[in-house]
Amino acid sequence: MNRRDFHKLSLGAAAATLLPTTSAWSEAPRTVADNDGHKFSVMLWTLPKGLTFAQQLQMVSDAGYTGGEVGNEYEKWTPQQWKENLAIKEKLGITIDSAVPGRNALADKSKRDALTADLKRAIPGAKELGCNQFIYTAFTRVEGQSPEDKRAAIVDTLKYAADLLEKDNIEIVLEPIDLLEYKMEAVPSVAEAFEITRLVGSPRIKVLYDFYHEQKQAGNLIEKLTRNVDQVGLVHIADVPGRHEPGTGEVFYTNIYKELARLKYDRYICMEFSPAPGHEWVPTLRKAREEAIAAMKQA
Repeated sequence: MNRRDFHKLSLGAAAATLLPTTSAWSEAPRTVADNDGHKFSVMLWTLPKGLTFAQQLQMVSDAGYTGGEVGNEYEKWTPQQWKENLAIKEKLGITIDSAVPGRNALADKSKRDALTADLKRAIPGAKELGCNQFIYTAFTRVEGQSPEDKRAAIVDTLKYAADLLEKDNIEIVLEPIDLLEYKMEAVPSVAEAFEITRLVGSPRIKVLYDFYHEQKQAGNLIEKLTRNVDQVGLVHIADVPGRHEPGTGEVFYTNIYKELARLKYDRYICMEFSPAPGHEWVPTLRKAREEAIAAMKQA
């Protein structure tokens, strides 16, 4: 399963009763950390299936994080759910740093109305949550479109989206997805994404550098980060293969974290992994955060 499937998860209370209660996760002392000045978040779709929003945020908080990233599930919350969810968010001090309004083929201008509808539907709830960043992939390539026309179409679409979001002070991060995950992806590497965002030329349009996807697609992770950090609006963390926590695969995250610190990257570092088999959620998330902090102190 991947983030594109998050909206299929059942978040009902009935399913939640099959899982451990929040208090069970809280038996260990809760981590109240300043994270050494860095911003850490967790993509909520990765957490165990069937959790309520409150349970998700409690896990995030118990692991010492101050940020969380959502899909567009909030668009379906009832007034009572909004009241309860905003209360727990405030109580735990969690920032919702990013949301995923939907998927639209950014290279297909015939999909512009659908993109507009997605954005307008997502904006009110995002503002209520205090979220000022949307995540978009370029999604499906247009059959027969040349690389040059594809790039021009995506640039035009992102300029349009930037103008639409201007008054609400919301930015978009463009996330490349590797072709092994989605073979029709229009922008499969950050190298191309950086070219696109530079052509857009808007401070509201950045790149989501997902090291998991980029390692699967192309590698050479640090050099591309170093040369383009000014265009990076968010980073996502998971190891290859398996999308598990750092240290379980082939990516040497210590050096990536050190480079992020050396470059004075000051935006969110989001964990988007599932723990390796046999590893518990909260301790694994806590360890990943603490290892990142330790590595960045070495810079």
